[in-house]
Amino acid sequence: MSILIIGEKPNVGKAISTVVGADKVQKGYIEGNGYIVSWCVGHLVGLKFPNDYGNGWDQKWSFSQLPMIPDKWQFTVTDKTKGQFNLLKSLMNRADVSEIICATDADREGECIFRYVYNMARCNKPVKRLWVSSLEESAIRTALNNMKPMSAYDCLYNAGFARARADWLVGMNGSRLFSVRYGSKLNIGRVQTPTLAMIVQRDAEVDGFVKQKYYTADLNCGDFILSSARIDDEAVADTLVSACNSKSVVISSVKCEVKTEKAPKLYDLTTLQREANKAFGYTAQQTLDYTQSLYEGKLVTYPRTDSQYLSNDMAQTAFDVIRLCDSRFGFGISHTPDISKIINNAKVSGHHAIIPTSKIASTDAASIPAGERNILTLIATKLICATAPAHKYEAIRLTALCNGTEFTASGRTILDMGWKRYIKQTDKDKPDEKALPAVSEGQAFIVSASKSEHFTSPPKSYTEDTLLSAMERAGNDEYDEEAEKKGLGTPATRAATIEALVKNGYVERDGKKLRSTDKGRELITVVPDEVKSARLTAEWESRLQQIEHGCLPESVFMSGIQQFVVQMCEMYSLVDKSVSLSDGTHDPGGKCPKCGSDVIKGKFGYYCKGKCGMNIAKVYGVQLSDTQIKGLLEGKSTSYTTKGRKTIVRPEFAENPYNGKMYYQWKTESDKK
Repeated sequence: MSILIIGEKPNVGKAISTVVGADKVQKGYIEGNGYIVSWCVGHLVGLKFPNDYGNGWDQKWSFSQLPMIPDKWQFTVTDKTKGQFNLLKSLMNRADVSEIICATDADREGECIFRYVYNMARCNKPVKRLWVSSLEESAIRTALNNMKPMSAYDCLYNAGFARARADWLVGMNGSRLFSVRYGSKLNIGRVQTPTLAMIVQRDAEVDGFVKQKYYTADLNCGDFILSSARIDDEAVADTLVSACNSKSVVISSVKCEVKTEKAPKLYDLTTLQREANKAFGYTAQQTLDYTQSLYEGKLVTYPRTDSQYLSNDMAQTAFDVIRLCDSRFGFGISHTPDISKIINNAKVSGHHAIIPTSKIASTDAASIPAGERNILTLIATKLICATAPAHKYEAIRLTALCNGTEFTASGRTILDMGWKRYIKQTDKDKPDEKALPAVSEGQAFIVSASKSEHFTSPPKSYTEDTLLSAMERAGNDEYDEEAEKKGLGTPATRAATIEALVKNGYVERDGKKLRSTDKGRELITVVPDEVKSARLTAEWESRLQQIEHGCLPESVFMSGIQQFVVQMCEMYSLVDKSVSLSDGTHDPGGKCPKCGSDVIKGKFGYYCKGKCGMNIAKVYGVQLSDTQIKGLLEGKSTSYTTKGRKTIVRPEFAENPYNGKMYYQWKTESDKK
């Protein structure tokens, strides 16, 4: 008899097959030593789309179809993966297979991936769950010795299945409802739309910002400067400067306080994605892909985690890995790692924080691709910092009075670099306050006074760093930082949400910035508050967590979702002709550099309305953003980077004849360094 092990991806299957001794490679699986190891290649089975149900849902979209709530949820095998599904089905039902081990990713999605296939294959053989956070051999062996029956993870599956159905009900019904209401195809998502609403709101704040000038009076004391508070009236500032110039100023207060900055926590996925975006400009999806690759290469632990701590039994492992990181990355640590800072069983539910594995000892860093190497370095650095002493400094605040006005100066003196000695600080990271000279109360200075102009700062557009933070904090305003997070989506899904907004044309990237498009702003303008409410979606996510922990029946959650959808359809099932939406096409992007006609956006890129033959789709296979193309048409150069090579695109065209036709392409210059 044989035991069938089903992983999520081929690399995972190969790692497990090495441990169990399966060594005969077959098409789609590996067999040997009483084991058969295969994999799902991601989602093989998913919920059917409305058109596949009948019920009139496959007809032209109309209010009469709504709400669409299946009496019985149906599944379908995706076309691209039918071959692998059929293989798994045959393996599951093979006569010599007596038991199955589910080894898909140990989270909601992984649980659903396996169970959808298991149910679709009509299999009823006993299943055990392999729960592993590292693909190292020792971790897999330990997990194989500590498996539980599949039923122990029913709550996890219930939460994942409920999430999938909720997304279907809100997304499918909402998209049809508002598309018919406004006569334009709109894409509504349970998490996507509230996320877009946050971006649109921030863009409105940025675009509507009007900077205001204000002033400070500054007293130069030689080695330091005392400054007044903000003064809005320039005449008042001038009067104060005149009154204080060349006067004697006495220091009335010297306050010194020793402050500490605790060592940071370890990485969960969202924090890693944020810091990788800040440090390297990586998108959330890029960071997830790089970390997943490191995980499959056995160099880091499981990436899709929301914990920033390790469990009690990992103390020695953490200590050993810290020593390896110090050796491999040359940190030169001078402290004894305080492992207690990163251990907290109560804060580890499904997976612990992301840390390197012992395999870094035998891996040549130069052999790791640059993106993955950068992520691995971040993860190693975070482990070193998290167990290092606190950063300590003395904060000093001087106060003086002149002409009845208070002037102050602040400074800091570093007492112990602590964990900050292991990070590379940029000028942006360094505090503005510098060390102040030794000054005592009652000390007098003859000062020269001057006026400084300042401007209020505008709010900043979202980057993936700040958007991920906003998504994580949504709905948490009334909770402290140690409370269980609600937020929009989960660490595993937030990157996909951002990518979907870009793909659907609602958001575009402008360097590191994420900006809403006209199409995105129109969508948020017309959909009601309850559809774009970040707080409501965060509450739903909180209930999904309760289902996962066995504290809430999934039927209660689903009943609430169905009621929401029914009420939404009842309230908005009327055509609204007061709003005219564009379809995102035919908006002029600029003037044609060949004939001067408008260049407009079509389905496959921008083209000349004068039909002179000029069109813009891609540059060497790379899709330029709307902002980049409009900039080029305005005479501005732009650039993009692929595989470490930077290509500069210039705002001029080269004509190239090919097969009797004339083609026009941007002039480019590639940096081959």
